Amino acid sequence: LASQLIRNFDGAPMEYLVREPLYDGQFARLAAGTVARKLGASIDVLAPGKCGCPYHFHHAQEEMFVLLEGSGTLRVAGENLPIRAGDVIFIPAGPDYPHQIINTSSAALKYLSISTRESPEIVEYPDSGKYLATAQGRDGTAFDVIQRAAPSLDYWDGEP
Repeated sequence: LASQLIRNFDGAPMEYLVREPLYDGQFARLAAGTVARKLGASIDVLAPGKCGCPYHFHHAQEEMFVLLEGSGTLRVAGENLPIRAGDVIFIPAGPDYPHQIINTSSAALKYLSISTRESPEIVEYPDSGKYLATAQGRDGTAFDVIQRAAPSLDYWDGEP
């Protein structure tokens, strides 16, 4: 039971994501395998000069970031705000707060990411014009589609 209720992020196995030139970081998903159903959590470590993810906003999900080590910049709603260890960032759902964490320092930036796990969810990426649609089925299967806006199909397309 303890392993489903308690997770120590210092011992969590880290995964690496490198996509030059902007993205280089490590992360560990913390909620997977726990009793959490509506919360997501991860520990993230960004290399100097790198971003955590593309500039985006969620239509349903709220996020919170707790800066543990280092400093950087929060790109949010068209502004660049300085962030540092000890800061707690709150990002509500909706188009008013597109966001991205950037390590603008010369040392690693470590933070805890916490989010609601709303489903279905639509995520928009203003820099690239992409949309991500996700949903979790009752049977546990996931639906994920990412694409750019394009002419929609007719409602009746392919229907008998």
